[in-house]
Amino acid sequence: MRPAQWVAAWVLLLHGCAADQLPQAASARTDVRDCSTDPPYLPPTATNTTARLAALRDTMRAHGVHAYIVPSTDAHMSEYIAERDARLGWLTGFTGSAGTGVVTQDKAALWTDSRYWTQAERQLDCNWELQRTTWIESIGLWILEAVPVGGIVSLDPFLFSIDTWNSYSQALQGSGRTLVPIETNLVDQVWGDERPSSPSSTIYSLPEAFTGSRWQEKVAGIRQQMEQHIRRPTAVLLSGLEETAWLFNLRGDDIPYNPVFYSYTLLTNTNISLFVDKRRLSEAARGSLQADCPGPLCVELQEYGQARAHLHRYAQGNVTIWLGTEYTTYGLYGVIPQEKLLEDSYSPVMMAKAVKNAKEQELLRAAHLRDAVAVIQYLLWLEKMVPQGQVDEFSGAQHIDMLRRAQEHSRGPSFQSISASGLNAALAHYSPSNGSSRKLSVDEMYLSDTGGQYLDGTTDITRTVHWGVPTPLQKEAYTRVLMGNIDLSRLVFPPNTAGRTVESFARRALWDVGLNYGHGTGHGIGNFLSVHEWPVGFQSNNVPLAAGMFTSIEPGYYRDGEFGIRIEDVALVVEAQTKHQSKEKPFLTFEVVSLVPYDRNLIDLSLLSPEQIRYLNTYYETIRARVGPELQRQRLEEEYRWLQRSTEPFPLGSAATATAATATLGTLALASLFSALLAGLQA
Repeated sequence: MRPAQWVAAWVLLLHGCAADQLPQAASARTDVRDCSTDPPYLPPTATNTTARLAALRDTMRAHGVHAYIVPSTDAHMSEYIAERDARLGWLTGFTGSAGTGVVTQDKAALWTDSRYWTQAERQLDCNWELQRTTWIESIGLWILEAVPVGGIVSLDPFLFSIDTWNSYSQALQGSGRTLVPIETNLVDQVWGDERPSSPSSTIYSLPEAFTGSRWQEKVAGIRQQMEQHIRRPTAVLLSGLEETAWLFNLRGDDIPYNPVFYSYTLLTNTNISLFVDKRRLSEAARGSLQADCPGPLCVELQEYGQARAHLHRYAQGNVTIWLGTEYTTYGLYGVIPQEKLLEDSYSPVMMAKAVKNAKEQELLRAAHLRDAVAVIQYLLWLEKMVPQGQVDEFSGAQHIDMLRRAQEHSRGPSFQSISASGLNAALAHYSPSNGSSRKLSVDEMYLSDTGGQYLDGTTDITRTVHWGVPTPLQKEAYTRVLMGNIDLSRLVFPPNTAGRTVESFARRALWDVGLNYGHGTGHGIGNFLSVHEWPVGFQSNNVPLAAGMFTSIEPGYYRDGEFGIRIEDVALVVEAQTKHQSKEKPFLTFEVVSLVPYDRNLIDLSLLSPEQIRYLNTYYETIRARVGPELQRQRLEEEYRWLQRSTEPFPLGSAATATAATATLGTLALASLFSALLAGLQA
């Protein structure tokens, strides 16, 4: 089996092996649409898109377009986007961070992954079909059925990566339908004056105390890679917003929760061109960029909108341009002659950013320490207030955001807080609003997935709690999710191991009883940058794990219409201290830097092995040793006492010992599974 086929089969297995995760019938629910009735039932959360679709179809006819593809990203392939780039959200009403819409003259469909299926049913009106997949092959088949032979399928080339363009082109190849790029965005034309304006906030320099190294040192490192590369590229093109922000130690506020700014960079052997709205640079930022002018470390400031024209002119010379295909749009890629391209999935800047140096690691540890204080304050506050019936999902989200802002170096949340009670927690990325917010109850599970932006780092942590008496299923599911978190966190693995190879350790305890979850197991995280930072993680398109990388570890379980569970920690990849040391590169493991205890009320100790309990007790010792003094430094004595109670060591009783044999059998079965997976990937 070829690697691509194996990965495809693997993804199908992960998403389909738990039958009880299938959504309930819409007719049994009042919070989702029901398009089978006459008239159709729409919840108040749905958006009427009839007029918008009619206007877009008029514009499509004017351009001779039979099908128009609308993505959820921006011109920099950002996962989180500014309001002015939320074209799919405006057109459909769907606000999830991942999706694709296709509109023809008589049909409209949205594709998204399992995190957002229920959310889509709440937000879409009945003009839209919901396709429960994100595979481009599925989109292509739908287009072939909806568009006649000879039809034109179009998209904005500045909103699709090179790889995505190629996938659509391949899906339509030989079908008689033609894929045509149109640089004028048709949704923008329809959106018109209502489209939000461009950002105008200041772009500023990150204080030196919060940077891993000076930007000049980073540039020198990238130029050294250029010189050492066998192709000897003359330039590196940076399209991802995180890349330019990290390289120059600059930050902005163009995208909510993400301290980045609209920009491109062309770094050559002798010149540096930064394409940005120059008027927005602070005096200190401008001074930092041009302190070494003239010379090879002088940053030439050019207008953001001139990036493509400048790249086109540069590409006419005797040059080789190194770029990352995951973040470069087809619109930019198309102006570079094929023979002058050096392509990798990720640029050398993206790869350098992924491996944190010693100072960056300490900065992130410090951010997570203070973040733990805020989360502990929140959990204690909930324990006191929820039994009084005084907290709903929205007020809870507001409170944790307020607690984080009170911490030193805080710059607000790192994403919209997920505060979900009861059935809402079954939506992996649910966020409450002031108008529709469920009251927190001692009789329901509550999931809090939140994070903070601090000058020294970005955080992301999820804790699930129950203040009353959980059902046996809830307790078992929570414990098995915790077991998966522990098993992956304590794993020792060889160097150069891909995350996708080991992520099943997070699923084994759930698989043992026929349960699963439909989202990824983890993602990278930045130093005061994006909360989801590529290319680190456990998916098929992530790079091999290396010491210095940070990733989240976040297994879960979701029972649609009832409850949801997720336990998420951020961990640093470190060298493992093994009995036998490798003569080459050392083996690796994880150091968990999130420092908040789990809910003891939901843990069934009889399911845990002695090794898992020992791990928990060691982790709790670390929390006490690090967070305890910080709570006392901040004079939070009640929180300190709560921490001492919550981190009491678990007993190594006979029930836990009895499960050891079962755990061993499960590990052997998993080892067999890994052998098969590795063989398939290498075939």
